[in-house]
Amino acid sequence: MLKLHEYATHLTWTGNRGSGTMDYRSYDRDYTLSINDKPDILGSSDAQFLGNKHRHNPEDLLVASLSSCHMLWYLHLCSKHDIVVIEYRDAATGKMEEGPDGSGRFVEVTLRPEVRISAASKKEKAQALHAEANRMCFIANSCNFPVKHEAVCTAEDE
Repeated sequence: MLKLHEYATHLTWTGNRGSGTMDYRSYDRDYTLSINDKPDILGSSDAQFLGNKHRHNPEDLLVASLSSCHMLWYLHLCSKHDIVVIEYRDAATGKMEEGPDGSGRFVEVTLRPEVRISAASKKEKAQALHAEANRMCFIANSCNFPVKHEAVCTAEDE
């Protein structure tokens, strides 16, 4: 039997300069994303779309969601396989294409995890667990584009 999990967010547009959306340049794209019992996220559209470059945009948050979901699954799998992760970093990037009418879609995201483990003898298994983490990741399973991995694993005892 499948378990159902629900998530609730509250979004408030804060970009009304006084005239609403009278025209395309008359309003800011700023918003506040609130989730109960968590710090607010100040968001906007990407600066390329007249947004505030100092705020998070939906595209950044999508890439960050994939990166963090992968990491959390990877750490879980390593702990189950007695692989001690000492450090984990990721420099993820996403590619989005924009159509002539302004619509767009992501065409790929590439995760670049750099993982440091305690024992060189477990590097091969540690490397292989990235595929399993991708298979388990809730966010990656929800995407209609490829999520690629260019993982590097080093060991403390090398």
